Amino acid sequence: MDYVSALVPPVVMAVFFGGLIVTIVKTQGGANKAKEDAAADAAITRAEAVRQATKAGGA
Repeated sequence: MDYVSALVPPVVMAVFFGGLIVTIVKTQGGANKAKEDAAADAAITRAEAVRQATKAGGA
C-alpha cells in the first residue's frame, strides 16, 4: 500500500493542474475580447495615420 500513498499526491496535482489549464483556456476571450480587439485595431490605425502623415509631410 506504500505505492498507493506515493502515487496519490502526484495524481491529485496532475488532475488539479489539468483543471487549472482548462479553466484558463475557457476564460480567455469572452465578451471583452471584441472590445479589446477593437481598441487595439483603433490604436494601430491611429499610429499608421500619424506615421503616414509624418512621412508625407517630411518628404
